[in-house]
Amino acid sequence: MMKLTFLKLGGSLITDKTRPYTPRLDKLAELAAQIAAATHLDPRLHLVLGHGSGSFGHAAASQNWPVNSKWEAEDWRGFAEVWYQASALNRLVMDALHNANIPAISFPPSAASQAKAGIIEDWYIKPLKNALEAGILPVIFGDVAFDATLNGTILSTEDLFFTLANHLHPQRILLAGLEKGVWADFPARSKLVNLITPENFGSFSAGMVGAAGMDVTGGMRDKVEQMLRLVEQVAGLEVSIFSGEAPDAIKNALLGMNTGTLLRC
Repeated sequence: MMKLTFLKLGGSLITDKTRPYTPRLDKLAELAAQIAAATHLDPRLHLVLGHGSGSFGHAAASQNWPVNSKWEAEDWRGFAEVWYQASALNRLVMDALHNANIPAISFPPSAASQAKAGIIEDWYIKPLKNALEAGILPVIFGDVAFDATLNGTILSTEDLFFTLANHLHPQRILLAGLEKGVWADFPARSKLVNLITPENFGSFSAGMVGAAGMDVTGGMRDKVEQMLRLVEQVAGLEVSIFSGEAPDAIKNALLGMNTGTLLRC
């Protein structure tokens, strides 16, 4: 039986989000090696890999994203610049996967999805499903999308996972960043939350504010709220939010070890 997992490599993990356009190339190589090791140890493991845009897409968006509702030619140039920087980071991720001997193909959401009011309305995912069935790792990433009401929008990796999960029904979603999990008192970081459910979320939500470094797609609270909606929709789904910084953290998570914060019904 195929075990399907969605793994996100957060932008804070693969770039320095405090310095525009700064990748962590050594970390990317290490993470790719961990993914290769996990898939070798567990041949039943099938993955959809997503990654954030980190200091590439977020920096470009903060500098170039249109602020008016009626877009002119220069606004569309800003839209294209954000796409360019997000795809530049994606190329570095693909290079790391290729160097780790992982067969992988990138599926840019901007090329196959349409949004409306910031939400994915349509996404042609059949080629992505074909890749999974062929044993090829599909890679998606935070990207721009044309939007029927907003002209353009920025889709986070969590937005993409939210849509894909309702079609592909993964057993687990792993969100790896720098933080050890979800803190009840960010940025003090003294109270790590081990388990979040729709029932207990209210007792922690007030402390889930902000994000370290630049972020134009929302902080931790937005991600947790979105993932909680998803675990309510997809039967048996668990979401883990954890740090990918420690040695073998990604490999161990892919092989079933739970660290950080677990979200489930």
